[in-house]
Amino acid sequence: MQAQQRPLGRLYVVATPIGNLEDITLRALRTLKEAELIACEDTRQTQKLLSHYGISTATISYHEHNEAQRAEELVGKLETGSSVALVSDAGMPGISDPGYRVIALAIERGIPVVPIPGPSAFVAALAASGLPTDSFRFGGFLPAKAGQRRQMLEKIANSEETTIFYEAPHRLHDALEDAADVLGPERYIVIARELTKLHEEFIRGPLAKVAEQLKQHEVRGEIVLLFGKAEPRTQSTKPAKQNLHAMLEQIMLEQKLDEKAALKVLAKKKGVSKSEVYRELQRSKPRK
Repeated sequence: MQAQQRPLGRLYVVATPIGNLEDITLRALRTLKEAELIACEDTRQTQKLLSHYGISTATISYHEHNEAQRAEELVGKLETGSSVALVSDAGMPGISDPGYRVIALAIERGIPVVPIPGPSAFVAALAASGLPTDSFRFGGFLPAKAGQRRQMLEKIANSEETTIFYEAPHRLHDALEDAADVLGPERYIVIARELTKLHEEFIRGPLAKVAEQLKQHEVRGEIVLLFGKAEPRTQSTKPAKQNLHAMLEQIMLEQKLDEKAALKVLAKKKGVSKSEVYRELQRSKPRK
């Protein structure tokens, strides 16, 4: 008599707290208890959560540096009937966190993938931001390199929806400076920091004002940036092609600045991004 094949296991994608341990769902707790293995971004971080709720399920590391190899290993266990719960350090796995590879591979092999919804930093930030929620875009982390970051910001310069990014604390000041330069000093921004934790904070206002405010102290913790939609510009706020060259030369002469620094001053004066002023200058150059 042929041995009966064991049914495939299930991969549970489990959202965990982004700060406050009480934010976990009852279903998530039950899933973590019943799973045969928990794949964690950082086993030490997850162990704090498991210990808090008295969960003794075995854990294994699954992070950006071992994703390719570990995904095969985990799917192998799923194919033999084991159930695996996938978690990240905080929030929903796969959303700016490791998870995509094992999820995609499980689906490719015909293994059921079951989401266990729960906390997500960008959703929590959006809900309490006061910005429109009918249409929004989440872009993950802003690029670390200045050039790539500015290119990303250029893409949302005329966006008519709320745009959300994550940012690291040590890059925040540079990111805000680039954003004010590219999007304009009056573009509305909300910064959500340390969501659901003791020092949760929301900072709201025009980019230039918020950037100046944050220069006064060191910013720590997880950060969500939410940019309001671009406001239609009136005729008076658009760079005037026929005057820009003269204005730029005047600023360079009066303030003894090079062209790059003068462009920044001119952009601030006109209430538009430096790149927009530069483009208008290029368009209005006399043809030879």
